[in-house]
Amino acid sequence: MMSVHHTIEQMLQHKIQHDQLTLPTLPEVALKVRQRSAEQDISLPQMADVISQDPALAARMIKVSNSAFMGRSIKVSTLNQAVTRIGLSQIRNIAIAMALEQVFVSRHKQVQQHLDNLWQNSVQVAAIAAATFSYYTSHVPGTGLNKDVLTLMALVHNIGAMPVLTEAERNEDLLGDPRFLVNLADQLAPQISARILYAWGFAELFVQAALNWRIAKPEQPGPGYTDFIRLAVMAQGNYADANLQQRLLNYYLQCGVIPQTDFMQHPDIQQCYQDVRAIFS
Repeated sequence: MMSVHHTIEQMLQHKIQHDQLTLPTLPEVALKVRQRSAEQDISLPQMADVISQDPALAARMIKVSNSAFMGRSIKVSTLNQAVTRIGLSQIRNIAIAMALEQVFVSRHKQVQQHLDNLWQNSVQVAAIAAATFSYYTSHVPGTGLNKDVLTLMALVHNIGAMPVLTEAERNEDLLGDPRFLVNLADQLAPQISARILYAWGFAELFVQAALNWRIAKPEQPGPGYTDFIRLAVMAQGNYADANLQQRLLNYYLQCGVIPQTDFMQHPDIQQCYQDVRAIFS
């Protein structure tokens, strides 16, 4: 079995090095939103027209605009109202975040299960990161960071695992040992994430977060986006080194980033976490 695993790993490494791995592409509507949002004279009704081309995304944008995430209590019922409420400055990141789930698709039932797990884990990380960030910025204003940027960044922090999982559609040996497949995808994800995010035209900040969230080294000066993604991963118990995780938590506690080491038990963070999760349900 070890020799089979080694052969598969070598095959994937070869594909990565020679740009032969099939990378996911952004949904067409996400590309259009990004393209149009870069136009200086784009109007809110024009942006609503772009989003309306994808009914599922349009429904999600109305849901976001009515959510506690946006901090509004008066409900809107039309896409134009939703886009106006969200505003052009946030619409790009939020629309791409809402469209991203369309990427996590496979015709292969077993592979689809892996992709569903990857997406749900990404949503979980995004919700925890956004909730922790909201708590921090309620006590420390003027950080220069944006919640919608962080949410999108958290959703793509491990996007590089996807091509490894979808490679199993073409190589049945990868499906024979699900744990090996998931571990291999996790191991290869950082370098593949960087390639995907560059191909998608994402800012360097996104690439650096994907490369560095596993590294147990807080941003200096900080906190930065990667710190909140790192905290979300720790909240899920996904750091292998328990002692290192505790030292990191103590550091973030001392810096005032979190109110307590078991920060997900804090009522304000837990409420915000539930609010963000609700957007993706």
